[in-house]
Amino acid sequence: MEATRAILEPAVGRAHFTLERLRPSADLAGHVERHWIVRWELGDDGPFVQRILPHPCVNLVAEPGRSAVWGIPLSVSEHRLERSGTTIGTKFRPGGFAAFLPGTSVSLLNDRVVPPRELFGAAGARLERDLAAAAGDPGAHIAAVESFLLARRPRVDRRQALVQAVVADMLETEPSTTVATLARRHVVSERTLQRAFRDAVGVGPKWVLKRYRMHVAAERIAAGEAGDGAARARDHGYFDQSHFTRDFTAQIGLAPGAYARACAAAARV
Repeated sequence: MEATRAILEPAVGRAHFTLERLRPSADLAGHVERHWIVRWELGDDGPFVQRILPHPCVNLVAEPGRSAVWGIPLSVSEHRLERSGTTIGTKFRPGGFAAFLPGTSVSLLNDRVVPPRELFGAAGARLERDLAAAAGDPGAHIAAVESFLLARRPRVDRRQALVQAVVADMLETEPSTTVATLARRHVVSERTLQRAFRDAVGVGPKWVLKRYRMHVAAERIAAGEAGDGAARARDHGYFDQSHFTRDFTAQIGLAPGAYARACAAAARV
């Protein structure tokens, strides 16, 4: 099954846009997870709004009319698509963008969309011009982004290595895993882990754990794989169904049952 985590009601999205994922160059793989390209051809069918439950990552994005660094949206984000177009982005690994902003907490970017020139001065302004010139050409866009990043590429430091190791663990571990358990596994204190995530990722490890749980829950519900309410809660590390329902509703905007019905209806269209 194609990975759809973060894309809400994915059956609706598939009918309106295509998503292509590309690996970064090997020299950037420690900081960048992937490049991505979204294309749409809606004609006169009217605008379409795609809802996203974002990953805990910074993205550098060029869309029609602007390029910007997107900090982590702390809630569901909505993206309006009209007529036809292409958006090209670079998704950094959790903690990967912090290395390009030494001495700055990435948490300052949360819920913000910032022009590169605001973060990188004249070099950022040149990048904006380069991305505007490459509009609609993924090859030229990616080349410009990678050239910019390679010129500033720092080493993966101990803090970033810790964050990446813990994130990899989060993605594979059992749903009931806690931050305290992760800290013990990686031989650090909870406080050290929390500080590393706040400064490098922009949000705490508990927030990231919960977001990943919701990604899995939403994907399974959309695919029709989840069981009844109590089973859903247990499968995602919750001992209490009402707690799972509250968390899911707060992050997704619909209760699990309502989300299941919406996804089933969209799949039948």
